Amino acid sequence: MPEDANTDQEQGQIPTNMRLLLLLEEVARVGTPVSPADLGAALGLPKPTIHRLLHTCEAEGFLQRDLDGRSYGPGRRLRRLAVNILSSLHVRTARLAILNALADRVGETCNISTPDRESMIYLDRVETKWPLRIQLPIGTQVPFHCTASGKMYLSSLKPGYLDRIVSAAPLVRHTDKTITDPILLQAEIAAIRERGFSTDNEEFMDGMTAIAVPILDPQGRVVSTLSIHAPVQRRNLAALHADLPQLQKAAKDLSDLLVS
Repeated sequence: MPEDANTDQEQGQIPTNMRLLLLLEEVARVGTPVSPADLGAALGLPKPTIHRLLHTCEAEGFLQRDLDGRSYGPGRRLRRLAVNILSSLHVRTARLAILNALADRVGETCNISTPDRESMIYLDRVETKWPLRIQLPIGTQVPFHCTASGKMYLSSLKPGYLDRIVSAAPLVRHTDKTITDPILLQAEIAAIRERGFSTDNEEFMDGMTAIAVPILDPQGRVVSTLSIHAPVQRRNLAALHADLPQLQKAAKDLSDLLVS
């Protein structure tokens, strides 16, 4: 161990070679953009040290400034690191077993999506066995405002942060049913927060319906979503509602993987 790290430990301080890791861990733990002052208080580090660490993390793409220009959240490289960890072999094997079982029971395509900076990304997917299917492969990015998974994630955000996203993001119209009015979208998200699941009634793609529920971390935060989607010719929204109990049970099993 380096000499300065030994000195730090003797003084009860964080070793120099651990500071960056603990700062990233704290940003991930909080789950919302965090200010330098709050990071300094949580880690017990002086203001100049915190700003130096944040500058390094921002320059290397592990953190990025939030819309307010002062607080920090996960950057591209940290988000990619999180996805790669979730996709590690033993975790993904167990996750796919749950996803395959759900797809077999409901007979439709099932997806796990994770939030990125401006969209949801498909992390895992099991296709329906029906020849008529909608092609949205792993790695596909879909909007927040008009997909079941995206709206489910938006419903988990604190009101102030949600307001900034809804007011700043372009609410692009993808179909005649896409909600593009911020007030109506806020009302839809409030309803989703109340009932605990989200739907997409041909809002993202004509002819596609979907239903989504949250996958929670040990702190009860939404880390990803589990969804079923289907062509409306085969399963309309009412039919997908009938699968909600099975969807919620699978999401609970997936959440349990995060604490095992």
